[in-house]
Amino acid sequence: MAEGFLADQDDGVPGMRLAVSDQAELRPLREWLGRAPAVEVVQVGGSPTVGELGAWDLLQLTAAAGSGGAVAMAIRTLPEFLRSRRSDLEITVTVRGRQVMLRASNIDDVLPILNGLLDDQQSSS
Repeated sequence: MAEGFLADQDDGVPGMRLAVSDQAELRPLREWLGRAPAVEVVQVGGSPTVGELGAWDLLQLTAAAGSGGAVAMAIRTLPEFLRSRRSDLEITVTVRGRQVMLRASNIDDVLPILNGLLDDQQSSS
């Protein structure tokens, strides 16, 4: 299994979600992704997992009807965002219950896995 691929975490929440390791980076990421045409980026409250007292906010991405791969195109800009931030920032992307963790140090290895998940999501929509 490639570094950065976490596992299936199907919690029944549809769509694509992003979490960041530093909540101070959530707003800049929301603004970055919000520049993509036909993509709606909404900040939502996260759900704590077993043993956690609280949860950080997440970003939920959806595409306008008939916009095809707009969300996939927005997600594919994440390497540029990560490289422009501090080196230890992590972004966890959840697509259809599957999680992938992106860092500037693993982006070249993990991006093909994320692209595969995005292609699967687009073909099943």
